[in-house]
Amino acid sequence: MFKNFLSNFKFNKNQNYFPPLKNEKGEKTKIFVGLSGGVDSSVSAAILKKKSFDVTGVFIKVYQPEFLDCSWADERDDAKKICLKLNIPFLELDLEKEYKKYIFDYMLETYKKGQTPNPDVFCNKYIKFGAFLDFAEKKGADFVATGHYATKIYDQKKEIFFLQKSKDTKKDQTYFLSQISQKQLSKIIFPIGNLEKKDVRKKAKKFNLFTENKKDSQGLCFVGKIKMREFLQEFIEKKEGDVLDSSGEKIGEHEGAIFYTIGQRHGFSISGKFKKPDQEKLFVLEKNNEENILIVGPFSELKKIDKNLDKIYFKNEIFISENLKKGDEILTQIRYRGEKIYSVLDFDECGFFAKAKKPHSSVSSGQIIAFYSKNGNFCLGSAIII
Repeated sequence: MFKNFLSNFKFNKNQNYFPPLKNEKGEKTKIFVGLSGGVDSSVSAAILKKKSFDVTGVFIKVYQPEFLDCSWADERDDAKKICLKLNIPFLELDLEKEYKKYIFDYMLETYKKGQTPNPDVFCNKYIKFGAFLDFAEKKGADFVATGHYATKIYDQKKEIFFLQKSKDTKKDQTYFLSQISQKQLSKIIFPIGNLEKKDVRKKAKKFNLFTENKKDSQGLCFVGKIKMREFLQEFIEKKEGDVLDSSGEKIGEHEGAIFYTIGQRHGFSISGKFKKPDQEKLFVLEKNNEENILIVGPFSELKKIDKNLDKIYFKNEIFISENLKKGDEILTQIRYRGEKIYSVLDFDECGFFAKAKKPHSSVSSGQIIAFYSKNGNFCLGSAIII
């Protein structure tokens, strides 16, 4: 039934679930909006206010190391200004401890294992739609809303919600939402999911919001404006090592194998005598954390390695609406804005895996593999690559 529903349902760019204006108690439906201080969340709050919901703006304070300069205080002030403009209540929620535990510490431990984490995915799972949702419900809210580019639809017969891609396919964020549960999805509203980014800014102007031309935030707040490798070196000991070519000859040096990922082409140096005027770009082909060695080579060699990565094993799978099973045909995606590739789910003595029609590029343990319907319109869940 699950597969039939998705195959028969035609993607509607304008369809996006909004709850009834009154809850089961006959009161105005109460929605807490996570306000970041940016244009997307501010327009989300304005849309809900215009629809006559009982709206409260909430700024979530997260953890950041003391040595980094983060603009959270300025963003909080902007969130307050938005609430004043919209004439809605403002609350501040301190989730520093939760953020440090589930996002910051997780990220560091994953890197120390030589794996590639995806903290944004788990921020949605544990913070925005975990701790924030719990807080909102304890305060009497019926739903929470965010400025994510995603939509959801409701199957009345089966009483199930489905996570659907946003109208703006370039901004679609369903990959980052792929670890949320059905229970979480049922309590989330995505007010701008059926809008293009340019239309969101037009609405900001229409609502007379100062965020109309505010730049989008980039990355995780606690990382700040420095490179990820420089950030990690504050917490993980820097240990220089050798860069080898595929024949085993030393051709350069790196700053610690633990800081690199398969497919990376920056951050290591090549010795002068190995540099050529027409030198091809070199990529990390392999890494050995114990011996602190990187093996690099041109893209043609990386492609040869990737041919062995069309069979991706995974763990800790989350299925948003209904469980997927052996033999299901889906699309798989291993990074944000990465290509969705036709795959079939299977199982053997090593566990569950997705068999892709063609190899994904630069697969790393620890990454998120997201599952999509065959037409690419619905995010079905995700798992962690082993």
